[in-house]
Amino acid sequence: MKQVHRLVGRMGKSRFPVLILGETGTGKEMVARAIHNMEGRGPFVVVDCSSLVGPLMESELFGYAKGAFTGAHVQKLGLLDAANGGSAFFDEIGELPLDLQTKLLRVLQQKEFRAVGGLAQRTSNFRIIAATNRDLGAEVEAKRFREDLYYRLNVMRLRLPPLRERREDIPSLVAHFLQQHGNGHKVPDDLMRALQEYEWPGNVRQLEHSVQQMIALNTGPWLSLGDLNSLIANRKIEGEFNGASGGISSGADGQQVPEAVLPLAEVERRAILRALEHTKGDRTFAAELLGIGRTTLYRKLKEYGL
Repeated sequence: MKQVHRLVGRMGKSRFPVLILGETGTGKEMVARAIHNMEGRGPFVVVDCSSLVGPLMESELFGYAKGAFTGAHVQKLGLLDAANGGSAFFDEIGELPLDLQTKLLRVLQQKEFRAVGGLAQRTSNFRIIAATNRDLGAEVEAKRFREDLYYRLNVMRLRLPPLRERREDIPSLVAHFLQQHGNGHKVPDDLMRALQEYEWPGNVRQLEHSVQQMIALNTGPWLSLGDLNSLIANRKIEGEFNGASGGISSGADGQQVPEAVLPLAEVERRAILRALEHTKGDRTFAAELLGIGRTTLYRKLKEYGL
């Protein structure tokens, strides 16, 4: 991420096109805004390519003239007009249809376009910053993305690593989100370990949402594993249970049993023990982690003689 910060500083000092690559939730728009703000000139206009559908695509981008189609009672400026003098951020540009890719290429080359239903050429001088979670090189080979547009965009490229590749950033990200959304909330060591062990398929966005959820559920200053999303908490318990023993285990009667063929009751008994150990005997919390009711847990404790 230090390298990312250095590149953002360099990219912000120029007007060349920027292509930002990264999985969903890695913060591509945030980085695009940072690049734009380094220069601090003009508006920052977001073009969400995944939301441009059907006949609205072209009119949203280029605007339309009065009378261009039914309902076009007045002239409307498009997103490219709005970006004049600033930056246009094309989010998920890999979703842009081929016909619009062709028209966008002409805009980038000539700095001019025509509104839908219009005759006069319009001009807009903006810097393009594009982002995608797709492999655009593979899209070019599959003929789903124009090669000339790809090279036009790929002047300055920046890849944002997924959160699972930079787990050491999680504590500082959590601290930032607590400062932004919390009210003096704190994170204990066991909760921070759980956050750092999780894979975070939704990346930074998912982490932020999880922190917000924990804050919403907790009235005291200290957050706890009990506030954590059940999917993440269960994944932690599952990992601890799977790593707790080797390939040979002792069953309830003391016999040596291969781990792969443990009786279901023994697996359940061990899961309950691990949950109680993890929660330091808090049965309500243990029942939540196991996904069962408290009454069911009490019954099984009696059944297994625990």
